Amino acid sequence: MLKNWKSIICVISIMTMMGALLTGCGAGEQTNEGTKKIAIICDSAGQNDNGYNQSAVEGAKKVQEEFGFETKIVEPTNGVPAALESLAEAGYDIVFNLEYDFDALIKGVGGAKPIAETYPDTTFVCFNDNPNVNEDGTPIHDNVISVLFDVHEGSFLAGALSVQVLENAEILFESDNYSFTPVDQGGRAIGFIGGTNSNGITVFSYGFIEGINHAAKNAGTTYNYYSKYDAGFSDPALGSTVAGTYYNQGANIVYAVAGNVGDGVTSKAKEVGKLAIQVDADKDAQQPGFVLTSVLKNTEVPVYELSKALKEGKIAEQESLLTFSLSTGATGITDLSEIEKTIADTEEAKAKWTEIKAYIEEVEGEIGNGTIKVTNAAIGEEFDQSACENVVIK
Repeated sequence: MLKNWKSIICVISIMTMMGALLTGCGAGEQTNEGTKKIAIICDSAGQNDNGYNQSAVEGAKKVQEEFGFETKIVEPTNGVPAALESLAEAGYDIVFNLEYDFDALIKGVGGAKPIAETYPDTTFVCFNDNPNVNEDGTPIHDNVISVLFDVHEGSFLAGALSVQVLENAEILFESDNYSFTPVDQGGRAIGFIGGTNSNGITVFSYGFIEGINHAAKNAGTTYNYYSKYDAGFSDPALGSTVAGTYYNQGANIVYAVAGNVGDGVTSKAKEVGKLAIQVDADKDAQQPGFVLTSVLKNTEVPVYELSKALKEGKIAEQESLLTFSLSTGATGITDLSEIEKTIADTEEAKAKWTEIKAYIEEVEGEIGNGTIKVTNAAIGEEFDQSACENVVIK
């Protein structure tokens, strides 16, 4: 009988230990429930756009690996407001909104309260504009952060580079590889294709125009400028068609700030033997030799930096407006190593290419020290077309 009781006591002890272990597992699950959560809402180009969205997704992956955060990537099917509300309701700590859609978040629509007000525990991050300001410049909501990139400065560099390259194309490139319209026969022309007519797009265009004007003035020349601001972000065929029109009108370079539309532009550049400029990520090798450069807008940087602030408990200390400059590595132009492979193997071409790179480096320094001021449409600065006397906007 005693042996039986000892057996029972032993079983009870084992069960008690197992219970303690199970309780420990439960505590672990509660800890996981407290894991920080971030979400990316992609724009219409989608997460695999090889640029703006994909860079943010890469940032989220980095955050997940380094910080152990839970991450979610959303390509909204019922609109951005519904996605914002759903993610906030699910307890996401930061929601990065890459789409240019802010009214429901900041102001509220249809009589509803602003989403930011409804979900004060979620930090919402807007890109490419600063919609969260009162008329006196103070923030409307404490839980909204606006992220801007100094892409106007990167675009200025791309514009100046374009003129330098076109003015010296006969020296730089083997004629068998390209079909440039001669500059003295209408080839002093450059095109721009934007996804929407918004501050997030015109900030690229205005900086580009000013860069073209700066270099054209230095060279004593004048350039025609063709532009379209409603190409959307998802139709490469449209990019090819519009770029083809500009190339036929004499343009030798077309700059695309329109997501996947730009893929059609680079394909057309290769087809007709001219040049394209891409955007967001380094896409110089997309059509090797036919992409002059890419103007970088690396969304991975703010996704990572703000997530790091969240991890360190400092997200509430962040400014309501964050600007990522050339020095952060989040913007600028590429190192030109891809296009450099096509420079003719002559002493004259190599010397001229070295001279052009030095020129661009000098311009970048003058932007950095304030000697050159570039219009920043993203913060509401007005573009003065009359100041660009060496560019004719068609």
